Amino acid sequence: MVLAAADPAAVRTLAALLAGGGVAIIPCDTIYGIVGIDPEADARIRALKGRDEGKPFLRLAADASWALRLTGRAAPDHLARHWPGPLTLVLPVKGGATLALRIPAAAWLRELIAGLGQPLLSTSANRTGRPSLWRAADIIAEFESEVDLVLDGGDLPDAEPSTIVDASSQPFRILRQGAFRVPAEDLR
Repeated sequence: MVLAAADPAAVRTLAALLAGGGVAIIPCDTIYGIVGIDPEADARIRALKGRDEGKPFLRLAADASWALRLTGRAAPDHLARHWPGPLTLVLPVKGGATLALRIPAAAWLRELIAGLGQPLLSTSANRTGRPSLWRAADIIAEFESEVDLVLDGGDLPDAEPSTIVDASSQPFRILRQGAFRVPAEDLR
């Protein structure tokens, strides 16, 4: 199913599909993303992407307080002040693991996540090893038959993915430079 992002029923439809374990492709802050509720949609998104178990997905959360809820620790204040927006933080989790977390800038998406009460797994709309798709028609052609919903927000030709900062140990370091330019002093 394809719905225009501007359709008044689109977010309600998306919420219902996700709550029922569905997977969708939506326009995010930067690029189109494949999303589903964590952890229920993990295996299905991995199959769509062709991604192995060793590479985790980032989580989209409703607000910065979810960092504590999901990792047991608050995100560093000097980095969390850049949320919401296109900044993904890799945060430490008890036991030595990490979790990548982003608070999206789009108010409708934060409200959707808050309403679901669970983070969304998110990854770029492409097959592993291939470029991210930015033309809505290409996304629909590639994925419509494999996802429950494509939310068509138009083409995103100049979009960059989020910037990823590893904040699990100091000094913090940029893992991927993307749409957000992290001030150098925030990496200390």
